[in-house]
Amino acid sequence: MTEPHQNQQQPRPGATAAVKGAPRGLGSKIDKQGATMTGAQAVVASLEAEGVDLVFGYPGGQAIKIYDALYDSKQIKHVLSRHEQGAVHEADGYARATGNVGVAIVTSGPGATNTVTGIATAYMDSVPLVVITGQVPRGVIGTDSFQESDIVGITMPVVKHSYLLQTTDELTTTFREAFHIAKTGRPGPVLIDVPSDLASERLVFEYPDEVNLPSYKPTYRGNAKQIKQAVARIRRAERPVLYVGGGVVSSGAAAELKALAELMRIPVVTTLMGKGAFPASHELNLGPVGMHGSKYANLAMTESDLIIAAGARFSDRVTGRLDEFAPHAEVIHIDIDPAEIGKVREAQIPIVGDLKGVLGGIVAQLEKEGAQPETAAWVAQIAEWRRRHPFYHPNVGDAPNEIVPEVVMEKLSDALDPEKSIVVTEVGQHQMWAAQHVAREVPRSFISSGGLGTMGFGFPASIGAAIGCPDKTVVCVAGDGSFQMNSQEMATAAIHGVPVKVLIMDNRCLGMVHQWQHLFYGERYSSTLLDANPDFVKLADAYGWQAARVEDPAELDAALARMLAAEGPYLLDVAISRDQNVFPMVAPGKALDDVIGAIDVAVGAVRTDVPEADGAAGGKGGER
Repeated sequence: MTEPHQNQQQPRPGATAAVKGAPRGLGSKIDKQGATMTGAQAVVASLEAEGVDLVFGYPGGQAIKIYDALYDSKQIKHVLSRHEQGAVHEADGYARATGNVGVAIVTSGPGATNTVTGIATAYMDSVPLVVITGQVPRGVIGTDSFQESDIVGITMPVVKHSYLLQTTDELTTTFREAFHIAKTGRPGPVLIDVPSDLASERLVFEYPDEVNLPSYKPTYRGNAKQIKQAVARIRRAERPVLYVGGGVVSSGAAAELKALAELMRIPVVTTLMGKGAFPASHELNLGPVGMHGSKYANLAMTESDLIIAAGARFSDRVTGRLDEFAPHAEVIHIDIDPAEIGKVREAQIPIVGDLKGVLGGIVAQLEKEGAQPETAAWVAQIAEWRRRHPFYHPNVGDAPNEIVPEVVMEKLSDALDPEKSIVVTEVGQHQMWAAQHVAREVPRSFISSGGLGTMGFGFPASIGAAIGCPDKTVVCVAGDGSFQMNSQEMATAAIHGVPVKVLIMDNRCLGMVHQWQHLFYGERYSSTLLDANPDFVKLADAYGWQAARVEDPAELDAALARMLAAEGPYLLDVAISRDQNVFPMVAPGKALDDVIGAIDVAVGAVRTDVPEADGAAGGKGGER
């Protein structure tokens, strides 16, 4: 994540490579090229020219002309959400699952301001969106007219670029540029604000083939000299680690990553955004790293002599205490956003470029030189750490008569076809349990809010993912707190027949904040208990969903099977204890290898170094 750019005329290049989803493209524009139409009709025609066939949104007075024009589109399907934030999250989930640009349309004022959290979520995770907002007429902008808000100014820190249309002459060029900016370089959200009087003006529709943005030229080809330096350093490495982020997914570089890992026998750790970029079943995959990563993955990072950071940004949730992070390692940092390189950790070998091309170039050079791995002892050492410190072991016996969250996630993982399913999460303890225990084999099969940590994201995002990928089973793993933030979108799923499955890990509390209060704040549970939760089964019934609640561990398998077999939307409310905590954990302010709650099978499969609740302050944290 770069610092917010200050000049809206200089779009931020971004840190992951261009989204390479299904081609969308500039074909249907031929039918309307040269036609006379209104600005609103030109907005719709521009979307059609970009190959858009699905938008999410919520109408209103200043967007009514756009919606009237949308009524006549034979190409674009509109999904009516029940809240503008839900609409943007749905467009976000669609974009992450398909690789296409997600599109949302809303009205001015509160409609526009309701999109801010969704836009910020996409910005932090580098997701390509185009958000179209209605605006009051140009003549009254700045007068505090009814339902006016300066949405360009409000969102400036959390968009890749934004536009306030001033004339119809710039309309089609603006849309062409917006889609180009959103999906190239480091993907991100772009906002277009459309005054309602402009939507009424007539113009001759001419959609440009080319984009001319002299100030925006993302670097795709990595420097050949730096690639050779990286190859030489990789050949010398005895304890290398591939540190993989969401850039591998966005770039479509999973095959090149796998080729490099296998050629040089390099263990792979993944961020939350990088999950699925490297197959979970692969022996070199160490899984998640960082605050709730495995002890063996954290030890591997700490003891490594070379970190190859691929599309990752050294987030504080990964590094822990920065001055003690990977003290023996040199860094090769590959990223399409030059602002990311060296921002947190100095890179001895920086490479700016598209991951797919750069990783492919590194592999080709290694093969040309006949490079052989020198990592046998290192891989064996990590295998021993993995054997000794598994994520979960049934002999731990945390809750012998209760449903165990780790078991729920492992059973869900086993029940899903990894090639034909997408798991989307809300934010909190359940998110970490899913990241630890749900195996993902392919990119774009695990969707979660990583950078902003947005409660209320996962459920609407799962709707967008399910609409975008109708051939896949989509399961949203939610918490009872997160789910209630956008539960109104149950109506969206019901009305549009979206067969999304929601599995609520229901502990009647804000689980992650509750866990921090237990461990670091002397069990002072301030405002984290949710005893007034609704009956989620009855809530689901009110929206026309199928639903069930399970409290007995013996009934869990059958309950999961019924949920996954259901034809329409289904909610499964899984009762777990609020005393369940996510382990292992790196406490705030601690080094990456200072892990609490890790299992040690060498001393009887017990969790080690779990502190007593002593009231010691731990720092800001929690689900949000």
